[in-house]
Amino acid sequence: MPRPRKCRMVCCLPQISEFSPVAPKEQRSIIMSIDEYETIRLIDYEGLSQEECAASMEVARTTAQQIYTVARQKIAHALVDGVVLRIEGGDYQLYHGEGKHCGCGSECHRHQCGHQQSACDDNDKPSIMV
Repeated sequence: MPRPRKCRMVCCLPQISEFSPVAPKEQRSIIMSIDEYETIRLIDYEGLSQEECAASMEVARTTAQQIYTVARQKIAHALVDGVVLRIEGGDYQLYHGEGKHCGCGSECHRHQCGHQQSACDDNDKPSIMV
């Protein structure tokens, strides 16, 4: 039996959750999970290392690396093939700390956008956000 997936700590939900080309080639879309988005935000946007990203998300570095690799593949597929990229769902939990920083290493994005949602319930069983 596989090991249960652990919720990944996420600073904030994305303010924009869908990207699409002017004239999509296909009607289908690619779904990027919130935790995949968070690795892109932390590594590519914030400039953190994979190790720092993993610490922020409270997962192993190899897990962060795997999530990051899948996220970049999805972005590449959306750009090259001209399909819609939507960001939703995944195994994550938003930080609920009161501090100004929540592990992302800079000014907390959660406080900037005011999101208070979580995709994991109290039993750490992930659910999909739509």
